[in-house]
Amino acid sequence: MPTLLESLYYGHLAPEGQVVPRDPEYRRMCGEMSEAMETWKEKLSGEEFTELEALIDLQQEIQGLELTETFTYGFKLGAALMIEVHSGYGAEGQLLSQRADEG
Repeated sequence: MPTLLESLYYGHLAPEGQVVPRDPEYRRMCGEMSEAMETWKEKLSGEEFTELEALIDLQQEIQGLELTETFTYGFKLGAALMIEVHSGYGAEGQLLSQRADEG
């Protein structure tokens, strides 16, 4: 079995494809979205509905970019936290024990 690092390198890690929210609200909201789309499909002309779908697709792309940035920031934050914990130094370069003594 490949290591996490190897899987990351070869592009085999794709958290967005593996994670489905377990929150019951997620399923409820997905159902509402499906019902709303069906309602709009009946109300709009074919061309108008296609434009609505394109707008929704654009919004999903924007959300994808936001999620990517959030994931990247969280990953960097986690790595910085590990460095701080293992090195004993905080963001200002002070030893954590020195800060405790000063407080």
